[in-house]
Amino acid sequence: MSGYSKEDIIRMVKEEDVEFIRLQFTDIFGTMKNVAVTSSQLEKALNNECMFDGSAIEGFARIEEADMYLRPDLDTFVIFPWRPQQGKVARFICDICKPDGTPFEGDPRYVLKRAVKEAEEMGYVFEVGPECEFFLFHTDEDGLPTTLTHEKAGYFDLGPNDLGENIRRDTVLTLEEMGFEIETSHHEIAPAQHEIDFKYDEVLKTADNIMTFKLAVKTIAKRHGLHATFMPKPKDGVNGSGMHINMSMKKDGKNIFYDPDGEKGLSREAYYFIGGLMAHAPGMTAITNPLVNSYKRLVPGYEAPVYIAWSTVNRSPLIRIPTTRGEGTRIELRSPDPSANPYLALAVCLRAGLSGIRCKMEPPEAVSGNLMEMTDEEKGKASVTSLPGSLMEAVEAMERDDFIREALGEHIYSKYVNAKKKEYLEYCAVVTQWELDQYLYRI
Repeated sequence: MSGYSKEDIIRMVKEEDVEFIRLQFTDIFGTMKNVAVTSSQLEKALNNECMFDGSAIEGFARIEEADMYLRPDLDTFVIFPWRPQQGKVARFICDICKPDGTPFEGDPRYVLKRAVKEAEEMGYVFEVGPECEFFLFHTDEDGLPTTLTHEKAGYFDLGPNDLGENIRRDTVLTLEEMGFEIETSHHEIAPAQHEIDFKYDEVLKTADNIMTFKLAVKTIAKRHGLHATFMPKPKDGVNGSGMHINMSMKKDGKNIFYDPDGEKGLSREAYYFIGGLMAHAPGMTAITNPLVNSYKRLVPGYEAPVYIAWSTVNRSPLIRIPTTRGEGTRIELRSPDPSANPYLALAVCLRAGLSGIRCKMEPPEAVSGNLMEMTDEEKGKASVTSLPGSLMEAVEAMERDDFIREALGEHIYSKYVNAKKKEYLEYCAVVTQWELDQYLYRI
């Protein structure tokens, strides 16, 4: 963290000729919102005096509880490189408070902060590195997004086949100007699909970075005349977009998942953390994969995990342990997709892992074979079960796991469950093109 003071912020705004400040926050469904103020209102914002109508944000508050205040996190201050260089635009990511100054329980960032506090009380620092995938598509004559692309490039291809190379370059440079440390960027397996990976960090900073990353990617793509989408499965017949989450835990500055004398080089805490993730995986899925469309990605044949298992040697299970050991030892959860609210997704991952450590949950034996090639009998003998197959199945699994209710808090839990049930029922009522193609001409 930068450790900015109010005086630092006021000085930087003046020296950098910042005219507008965006006070950003995230709703429970992972959509970034903001209230913009001019530099003349900066001190008011820094004194947590900027108010907004919480009842206007879906899932936030009732009309009689509408007044909400934005509390800027000073360490999230950054100037947008893509805005004018005279009268610049900066932003803060904000926590949401009630009029009495207490945290609003419907704020996803607060949910993650509660999980971080629990980890701190156990002596742990949770660090996360995400792998965010996205598609770049053409827009139509009205500027609206399509799923069209001229590109036919594949995994790790380069220009001229990779038509998104320049956009990725501009995005990486923009992110670095905003303080990101970019580790890799490359073309993904599907045409028009890309991945940019930034360095791991403490979990709250990483969640903030994911939200900033998505905004930057969409902004730079639009400047190139394209639309960037983090929709999990925008096209059938090709791989969908994931957001694999790489997790490690430190105590007294040491990675506690590593044990040179442990089986597979893993500590007991690592095994318990895996056990906690696997125990709560069904209930977490509505958070890590929150859309009807998410379950078009979680199907066999497209590299996304379908089965609840773990491995150190292949990529087909839900959880993979990369080969790196020592301080780089980490646990990779492969099911999440980039439509997830990162604050909620990382909160349930952390709380699930901590519950595994606290309760000493032993995971089943690791799976060495390719799960996609195993028979049902073989999977049964290995105690391998499946992730929920639809959004409704995921919500029902969430309702069966009281741990998720406690991790999210009653406010977000109840509003989230109701909204997702409604979303699924609305989807079921729609007549799709597939149905017309299959039935209209012959029934």
